[in-house]
Amino acid sequence: MIQKKKLPVLGLGMLLLSGGSVLAQAVDTIPGMPPVVDPTNIYTETRAGKLNPEVAQDPPRIYVPNLRSNNVYVIDPQTYKVVARFKVGKSPQHVVPSWDLRTLWVTNNAEGTTDGSLTPIDPRTTQPLPSVAVDDPYNMYFTPDGKSAITVAEARQRLDFRDPHTMEMQGSVSVPQCKGVNHADFSIDGRYAIFTCEFGGYLAKVDTVNRTLIGYLKLSRGGMPQDILTAPDGHKFYVADMHADGVFVIDGDTFRETGFIPTGIGTHGLYPSRDGTKMYVANRGSHKIHGAPHSKAGGVSVIDFAMDRVVANWPIPGGGSPDMGNVSNDGRTLWLSGRFDDVVYAIDTTTGATRSIPVGLEPHGLTVWPQPGRYSVGHTGILR
Repeated sequence: MIQKKKLPVLGLGMLLLSGGSVLAQAVDTIPGMPPVVDPTNIYTETRAGKLNPEVAQDPPRIYVPNLRSNNVYVIDPQTYKVVARFKVGKSPQHVVPSWDLRTLWVTNNAEGTTDGSLTPIDPRTTQPLPSVAVDDPYNMYFTPDGKSAITVAEARQRLDFRDPHTMEMQGSVSVPQCKGVNHADFSIDGRYAIFTCEFGGYLAKVDTVNRTLIGYLKLSRGGMPQDILTAPDGHKFYVADMHADGVFVIDGDTFRETGFIPTGIGTHGLYPSRDGTKMYVANRGSHKIHGAPHSKAGGVSVIDFAMDRVVANWPIPGGGSPDMGNVSNDGRTLWLSGRFDDVVYAIDTTTGATRSIPVGLEPHGLTVWPQPGRYSVGHTGILR
């Protein structure tokens, strides 16, 4: 009787075949989540030009929430000019694409009050719709199965799971040790998310299926963790820390810190390149929540995913405060808000050359639309 030789397992989702070739196995995702096309790169479906046909009909625009102006500016990326502006709720923080890509939600957390709201924008008309009252929505995410929106109630130290269309409450997860809970990203299978805790140097890991807190991780030298981004392999995470001046590397599955990459002063926002090989890191140029304009330390670092090291640095000409944003559909332009300079930066991703467009007071989490991808898990457009 001839026995079949078992193939040795290399790791999650990988098998070694005879002859040494590697076969990627299908990822066992949560029910309802779109399948992972390539287990080695979760960003394959967000490459340049991969626009959903429905989304491709939306006019190209940059939507900029201005925190202290209580309004949104709309920029035409072809002319670099502001073509519209409209009022929203108090303290708009981010513009968040919905899971189904048909609504852009402005998160108005009404800092210091209980008058929070979400303002939906129709990306086809570029016009706002009536706002929905929601308590303290500093940021918003969507579970990868599309069944829930998660409004990040920063001041309440709470994550509110809501209907993704009506925003009616489904349930909450309390994160009492996560002071200043704000940014998040999800594992490759959608089973957990890791949230950053801005005012304590912690991370919080949350079970997205059972809606429970898994645990906390204290960063070794962290003082103010900000944005977080899942690596292409879907298991490693990068955490920007505004006080540590760099990016922590985290093994998401074991929830363990494995490395640190220095970038620049006030490390803040993280965005993958359209080809999924690099990560753009916005260094705000200050350790302060309300920093001075024209910081000479403000700029962008480029990290190579494969090497986990900085391969380029792009200072903002004349100084600046790059914060949050995203990459254009074609991957040629990185759009970032200039938080302390009341401008938006359009940065050439080949040369680092920068253009500045004046906007409202204290622009924050802008989004670029449309973007390639099948669905959004939130923030300023984390698409997969």
